[in-house]
Order: sequence, then C-alpha cells, then structure tokens
Amino acid sequence: MTSTIIGIPKEIKTDEKRVSLTPSAVEQIVGNGNQVFVQSTAGEGAGFDNSQYEKAGAKILDTAEEVFKESKLIIKVKEPQERERKLLTPEHTIFTYLHLSADKSQTDDLISSNATCIAFETVTDDQGSLPLLTPMSAIAGRMSIQAGAHCLEAKQGGEGVLLAGAPGAEPGRVAVIGCGVVGSNAVQIAVGMGAEVVVLDRDQGVLDSIDKKYSGKVKTVFSDQDALVSEVLKSDLTIGAVLLPGAKAPKLVNKEMVSEMKAGSVIVDVAIDQGGCVETAHPTTHSDPTFVIDEVIHYCVANMPGAVPRTATISLTNTILPYVIALASEGVKEALISNSNFLKGLNVCAGKVCEPAVAEVHGLDYINPVEALKLSLN
Repeated sequence: MTSTIIGIPKEIKTDEKRVSLTPSAVEQIVGNGNQVFVQSTAGEGAGFDNSQYEKAGAKILDTAEEVFKESKLIIKVKEPQERERKLLTPEHTIFTYLHLSADKSQTDDLISSNATCIAFETVTDDQGSLPLLTPMSAIAGRMSIQAGAHCLEAKQGGEGVLLAGAPGAEPGRVAVIGCGVVGSNAVQIAVGMGAEVVVLDRDQGVLDSIDKKYSGKVKTVFSDQDALVSEVLKSDLTIGAVLLPGAKAPKLVNKEMVSEMKAGSVIVDVAIDQGGCVETAHPTTHSDPTFVIDEVIHYCVANMPGAVPRTATISLTNTILPYVIALASEGVKEALISNSNFLKGLNVCAGKVCEPAVAEVHGLDYINPVEALKLSLN
C-alpha cells in the first residue's frame, strides 16, 4: 500500500459552495496512512469548518497555491478554473467533474499541463451507468422542478401558474425531455407537486418503466421531432435532461420552438454543463440564474447542486470515496489499469486526450488511456 499526499482546494467557481470530501471521509483517508491538505475554509459553505478537518487529521493551508504545491492528488468538485489550471504540473492527478466536451479552453490547458485528469462524469460501472454523475444528477433533477416552479411565479416574470394547481384551476404542465437520472428525478418531484407531467424519451424501455411506476398517471411519448414540438409548446415548464456520456448535448429544442412557446413559460436546461440541449441556452450562475428570450424564461445554472452544498457534498463524498481510496492506496496507474470502468474516467493524460467524445468534438487526436498512462509521471 502506498502513501499519497491529497489536496482539497476551496472551490472558486461562481457561487460554488460544495467541497469534495467531508471531514469523516478525510479521517478515513488519513487512517489509511495518507496525508491530506485542506485549503482554509474550503468546507465552510457546506457546513464543515477548519477545526473539523484538523480533528480528522488534515493539515490546513491558507492558499490554493500551497495546496497544489504540497499535494500530488487533487480532489475537487467542479472543473479547475483558469487560475487553478496554471497550478497543475505533470506530477499532479486531478479527480473532479471536468465536462470537457463543452470547454475547449479547459481542454487545451489540461493538455498543456501534462497532468493526469480523471473526470467523475465518465467513470462507468458494470451496468454501463455513470455512478459518480448519478448523485449530482439526482439532485439537479429534483432541483429543476423546484427552480422551474419558482420561475413560473409572476414576480419572477413567469406566467403565474402553480404547478400543483388549485381547486377549480388546472395544474401546470411539465415536459421532461430525456428520462435518465436527471429526468426520472424531475418526474418524481413534479408528480409529487401535483403537476401534469409528460416524459419524452427514445428508449421504449424507459417509457414502459415510467408508465408502470406511475400507473399511467404520467404521459409517456416517444420523442420524435413532431412529438417534441407538440409537447414543448403545450407546456408551462420544460426540463432539458438529455445526456450523451462525455459528449456535448444535442440541441433538441431549437430557436424556432422557443419563439413559439407560451409567454412566461420556463425552460430549465439541466444539460447546460455539457453545452445544453436548448439552442437558446447559455450557462448562468446562482447569483444571476435566468434570462429571457422570446418571453420564455431560461434557467441554465451550470452547477445546480451547488445551491444545496451540504446535501450535495455528503452525497458526492459517499460516492467518490472508494475511488479516492483506490487512487491513494494503489497508486494512480494501478488503480485505473486494474479497473476498466474507472479507466474510462481518464480524459487527459501526459498531454494526450483519452476520452473519444472529447477528442471528436474538439478535433483532437485520441490516444488509448493505457498508452497515455505509460507516458505519465504518476
């Protein structure tokens, strides 16, 4: 078993208050013989103070520069921002959400750094699912209805519709495009609120499952272009929940459709961190979450779970901890090569792109991840 120096920097993306690991997770990592450096106040936004990390055995450092300098394995939540990317060296391994298909400048910087870059969102399991994306997708899906319902209020510029309706007044209508983890969680909350819900998906098995789960109370529609247009134009709230693992989201809702939607209706594009599935969408922040095009409110916050950092941090930590322990105890190369599902998380290594979807969307050369690891210093 190897001993690894792990760094937890404070997240600096706008309005991001999550932290990658809780104090209890740090205690377990330190107990395995590793050293952990935590940037001062990194956990405060999620309710974890410096003293809790110190009690867990971590050492507190004042700046991100110190954390990166002292550590070999960097564990983050969101993609490294520009000033963080400048701190990466060939000796570093960074493990975080990257979403490179929608971010050419980050991709270029990570290539230039020669660091080993592992993305939470492309790690798979034996069923082909994305276990490290699932907890945040579930939270984002649930939040999408909460956010959309708020935007529908007249004070927010919405059409003044209550999703639950009222005696003698019809409930709001919600269209959920794509019913993976995000979509199914959105459906759960929308149904719970009493909305009229329609799900659009191209997987008949998914539609069958939703129909059975909700005993036919949720309308299920096979998603071709005509059906998509029809259902979106009738809806008060549209949830974009489409995911192509590692790749940019397809633009399913185009400008023309948006222009024909009801005035004061709302779009929540949860796929925005992968480029968005709505043509008129662009990333927003929790401080300024919405914009209006053709009288349609767009909510496109790229880090939605950041609004509930306590819940999100605990959920994320529970999921990533076994992988962090594997990287620390086995070493980066061994942990990845011994687990083909984990290996799929390797996106950039030794200046090479190891994720096919990222290479394709940016027109870059692809290298097999095992070959890239042979070139790595980690």
